[in-house]
Amino acid sequence: MAQVLEFKLPDLGEGLTEAEIVRWLVEVGDVVAIDQPVVEVETAKAMVEVPCPYDGVVTARYGEEGTELPVGAPLITVAVGERPTSGAGSASAEGSGNVLVGYGTSEAPARRRRVRQGRPVSGASAAGSGEVHGQGAVPAVNGQAAAPETDDGPVPVISPLVRRLARQNGLDLRELTGSGPDGLILRADVEYALRAAARSGAAEPQTPVPQPTGTAPAPRPTATAAPGEIRTPLKGIRGAVADKLARSRREIPDATCWVDADATELMRARTAMNAAGGPKISLLALLARICTAALARFPELNSTVDAEAREVVQFDRVHLGFAAQTDRGLVVPVVRDAHARDAESLTAEFARLTEAGRTGTLTPAELTGGTFTLNNYGVFGVDGSTPIINHPEAAMLGVGRIVPKPWVHEGELAVRQVVQLSLTFDHRVCDGGTAGGFLRYVADCVEQPAVLLRTL
Repeated sequence: MAQVLEFKLPDLGEGLTEAEIVRWLVEVGDVVAIDQPVVEVETAKAMVEVPCPYDGVVTARYGEEGTELPVGAPLITVAVGERPTSGAGSASAEGSGNVLVGYGTSEAPARRRRVRQGRPVSGASAAGSGEVHGQGAVPAVNGQAAAPETDDGPVPVISPLVRRLARQNGLDLRELTGSGPDGLILRADVEYALRAAARSGAAEPQTPVPQPTGTAPAPRPTATAAPGEIRTPLKGIRGAVADKLARSRREIPDATCWVDADATELMRARTAMNAAGGPKISLLALLARICTAALARFPELNSTVDAEAREVVQFDRVHLGFAAQTDRGLVVPVVRDAHARDAESLTAEFARLTEAGRTGTLTPAELTGGTFTLNNYGVFGVDGSTPIINHPEAAMLGVGRIVPKPWVHEGELAVRQVVQLSLTFDHRVCDGGTAGGFLRYVADCVEQPAVLLRTL
């Protein structure tokens, strides 16, 4: 007798409460396998393919393409019947390895995992009720709970982003206490543990303090546009950007300083690099290399403020965000460990992330976790700006256009390639002397790229 199991829209990134169905990848009646993508959705941050935690036959889909669903709402129901003992698309005795969580099936673990029994959904209710059985509940896998319980205890995790973040940082999720419903481990829990470990210098992270969680907000009433008005909902990327910028302005006491610099020698250095053969080096990569060198000298700016603990949390690694304008809106992809990359590696990573931004294929993991942002607004043909800090970071370096201008060079008036640099910083993490020192060092490297040789 087949069981009909309901698969709900999982939390694809903490802070995201809904996603829009872009494209269904399966039809009712299709046979699906564990970890097979069944729908492509667009969150406020990225396009994501959602994998199914069951194998069986699709009996219902919820929502047409273009429909916005809250996290925890049903996506599909799957009739799970008798399974062969082996073969593609069947569930092994150990389950699917990285069950539900969007990372595909790993090699079978050496030891059998015990999993809690889930609640089957009747065929009638699955096909037509559309009932949501509680946001944040852990979806079932093959009739059992998706959160595996190992010999060392339960690991209640639903989000693929949470698992990836923990794995990338060597964090054992079994040592955390989740602050979500029924102890669900959220991204905030992992980030808190990583910050705590960074503060203490301990190899093992501390247990996070539970934080209150809420449910998906109720739909807001929409006003009717008056004659001559055009109303555009603040949702998706535009809504996420609006919320983040407003939060930055509310919480961060920012200040901005700026300076003009002669970029003639930097442009010559780039020309010489590209003439020497090999992959072409982008100007953004050189600016990023200067930026990471400056952060090594002024690490106070590579930090964040833990307002609840009243502490400044300084990072020893630079995850460099860069503002990129796309057809879908402003996004800030993050180059991981930018301080450890040379100009060639930075160029390649900037190109990869920029292309992913244009095509809407950036993952939420590639859009989060930055510690400092580089904003090259000169591509829009403007000289200066007072950018809003990318919360929860502490600073942003802005770079204007590089244009020929009159400049006093070696005591004589000459036409030089001039750029305006601006630094917006959180005044809680440092005073003006530190910010000014950082910006002056950046300007010195722009004017005399050989200054960078001291840090190589």
